[in-house]
Amino acid sequence: MQMRDLDTGHGALQYVVSGETAQIVAYRGADTELTVPDRIEGCAVTGIGRKAFLSSKTLRQIALPASVVRIDDWAFACCSKLHKLSLPYRRMEIGQGIFRDCFALAQIADRNAGGQERRPDDVAWLLAAVTGRLDAFYLFDLENAGSDEWFARWDSRMMDVMERADEEGFSKMLLCGEEDYGSRENNIDYYREQRRREKVRLAMLRLMHDYRLEEDVRGRLREYLLSHIKGCGTEETWKVILEEHGDELEYYRFLTGLGGVNADNFQPMLEDMGDRHAEMKAYLIRYHREAHAAEDAFAVFAL
Repeated sequence: MQMRDLDTGHGALQYVVSGETAQIVAYRGADTELTVPDRIEGCAVTGIGRKAFLSSKTLRQIALPASVVRIDDWAFACCSKLHKLSLPYRRMEIGQGIFRDCFALAQIADRNAGGQERRPDDVAWLLAAVTGRLDAFYLFDLENAGSDEWFARWDSRMMDVMERADEEGFSKMLLCGEEDYGSRENNIDYYREQRRREKVRLAMLRLMHDYRLEEDVRGRLREYLLSHIKGCGTEETWKVILEEHGDELEYYRFLTGLGGVNADNFQPMLEDMGDRHAEMKAYLIRYHREAHAAEDAFAVFAL
């Protein structure tokens, strides 16, 4: 089969035609967004070949056609900036390691969603998490993603992760020699902090995308985050927001809505921010001023 090129604007898709179908076998270029066409030379695009997009360093968004029925091994592996992938939510053949080391992948959206209530935007975020943060690829179930059963299984897996002891796996890591001797990763306190950060990221993700979230689970996630805000013995909730989402207003709104900013930790938070994140500091100052005014008004009313 002869390999041919399809221009993408800042690169090229390589494909092969077999009978009445086409398969994408490679990509080279510097596109940031890419839409794979439904048809090439009149043939339906049905497959994404092995390592087709391997190590494509510029791609941030990729949209696959509704005609795709197969994604082969390591198709998108090591796409370090890939943030969003759109594809049809239906049964298809999936190879191994298709999202290996795609650390930025945050959304796997339904190409055919059409606003269905059963598959809201929240599913795109939660589905992406099963490939990395949740470490549960068995939940990469495109045919059932968004169903009540799928949400229940997702939340069950999430709570398994949340309830693990922070030191779990540490001794095994040392015995297997996974880290260099004497490195900070071999420090139990550092290891525990990283596990708490993982739990904070997971809890925030689910609370910010809370479709079909049971109230008791919501309460447990909220309690965990509040036990690690600024001023607590450990402060991973605040550290994740400040260090990983320093200028993203939605995370500060989430924190204040959670009740994570109070009279005791407000000033230390501003001190941590220093001369950075000016707009976020302004938001926290406004929030604190308004909250304090409301408390004063309530106190006068009570008198």
